[in-house]
Amino acid sequence: MNTAGKLAAYGAAVVLVAAGAWAVGSAVGPFPGAAGVPEAEGPGHGGGHSDTVAATPHEPAGLASSKGGYTLTPVSTTLTAGRQQPFSFRVTGPDGHPVTAFDVSHDKRMHLIVVRRDLSGFQHVHPEMSGDGVWSVPLTVDDPGVYRAFADFVPTGGQGLTLGVDLFADGDAQRVEHQDSWAAEVDGYRVQLSGDLVAGRSSEVTATVTKDGVPVTDLQPYLGAYGHLVALRSGDLAYLHVHPDGTPGDGRTPAGPDIGFGVEVPTEGAYRLFLDFQHDGEVRTAEFTVTVSDHAPRPTATPPSDDGGAGHGEPGHGH
Repeated sequence: MNTAGKLAAYGAAVVLVAAGAWAVGSAVGPFPGAAGVPEAEGPGHGGGHSDTVAATPHEPAGLASSKGGYTLTPVSTTLTAGRQQPFSFRVTGPDGHPVTAFDVSHDKRMHLIVVRRDLSGFQHVHPEMSGDGVWSVPLTVDDPGVYRAFADFVPTGGQGLTLGVDLFADGDAQRVEHQDSWAAEVDGYRVQLSGDLVAGRSSEVTATVTKDGVPVTDLQPYLGAYGHLVALRSGDLAYLHVHPDGTPGDGRTPAGPDIGFGVEVPTEGAYRLFLDFQHDGEVRTAEFTVTVSDHAPRPTATPPSDDGGAGHGEPGHGH
């Protein structure tokens, strides 16, 4: 074979190998994203895809399992869909040993967010730690698929971190598509978002809570606030900074119907927002899907209606 022929044959082989690798990755990897960002694993209360990708100073939280010398290590990454089972993990420090000293943040020393990579099946729970630094919590995922677990914590003497790892529930995973909605209905409550979400800066967002068309003005404190908001970017599941406005009992923050937040949205794209609020002794979670541009204003609050709203909420726990 002449030189040109050899080069042509070699090029064809490379194409075949690359195509095979893509097919395998598509079969077992995360669901494709829609945020205009790479499918990576990475700031929030706490830091992305885990395991092999080093966190950069400016990357969003939750995309890495290791950051600042701290590493999130689950005892097992396998889940069984539809069955409650204990989920356990450690956080090791710069010395390689399990960390056992954590500061209280939002009334808890550890917050665990679990969500499937299509941003369905959201849960926010609070594990308990044993004396040897192992955190554990009962966990149930309803459906097969790849899940992301975020550990949000503040090591004593250190800064707040959010580390993430992937978990796997075997079975036929059916992707859930989420339509844009700035309103959600859950257990007879309607929650309407308003404000401008603009990429590249902190934006003020207000959640207005009503029940049966009546504003709820007696929300109960939950985790140190009248509402707790988790925001995740579609695609890579970047965990975003969200700051509640005011503190219950400070003399200036009303107990509803409006709950204010400062949301730091780094890029354009699709985001899922999960709001935990407490009323009549029960915590409920309202879920929203929003698409963010670098300039477009967002809807202002509208009066409640009986059309069922656009959006879906489900019971959950909050940070």
